[in-house]
Amino acid sequence: MSDRIFNVLFLCTGNSARSIMAEALLNFYGEGKFRAFSAGSLPAGQVNPLAVKTLEKMKVPVGDPSSKSWDQFAEPGAPDMDFVITVCDNAARETCPIWPGQPINAHWGVADPVSAPPEEQQLAFVSAFVVLERRIKIFVELPIESLSRIALSTKVKEIGALLPESREIFWEEDHRDN
Repeated sequence: MSDRIFNVLFLCTGNSARSIMAEALLNFYGEGKFRAFSAGSLPAGQVNPLAVKTLEKMKVPVGDPSSKSWDQFAEPGAPDMDFVITVCDNAARETCPIWPGQPINAHWGVADPVSAPPEEQQLAFVSAFVVLERRIKIFVELPIESLSRIALSTKVKEIGALLPESREIFWEEDHRDN
């Protein structure tokens, strides 16, 4: 087995919720095989507290998340990305910078929990978490080293279509209490 660590950048417009959760999830489930980052095209400047609360509730290490611009990952000296994955539809439609390393790009759309009505936001964050967690668990199991670039690109893109968007997920609050 290779000791190579694969860099993955998760993009969302504001880099305050979905991409932050995806970064934490991949760093947790990637078990040293992946190094995840997140950024946004128009960063909010702060991480949504419900994103942090959701990660903590689900026992995923949060680290020190920050809302940052995707520009810093396109600058000289930035880590070469192996994968760039958009998690919101707005970021997927934007013209992205040229990423060093010619990464595989994919879109894994997840409904924006911030746009849910205030009384539904906590459930919306948990639902977004569930979708991201399921996709990331599938992603980390891919036999990356044994797939051709084309096959790998296809599989990574298919992950985004495997599961419904988060607003379609039914969630029971005690799911993680076992």
